[in-house]
Amino acid sequence: MDSNYIKVFGGNSIAAKRVELALKENNIEPILKDETESARLAGFGTPLPELVEIFVNKDEEVRALAIITEVN
Repeated sequence: MDSNYIKVFGGNSIAAKRVELALKENNIEPILKDETESARLAGFGTPLPELVEIFVNKDEEVRALAIITEVN
């Protein structure tokens, strides 16, 4: 599957929220994939609690990674 999005972050929900806010402040609209929440809504558990992945458009990857480095 070809996608225009690339994963730039993976971590717990608190760190992911910090990264999400920093990206949005810099006019980058991230897409969050929360495996724990998806599993909870489906009625299943997950072996990786609180794992959130953040994806951004490939065109914004370099800027996003620089922002994430500053945040961390």
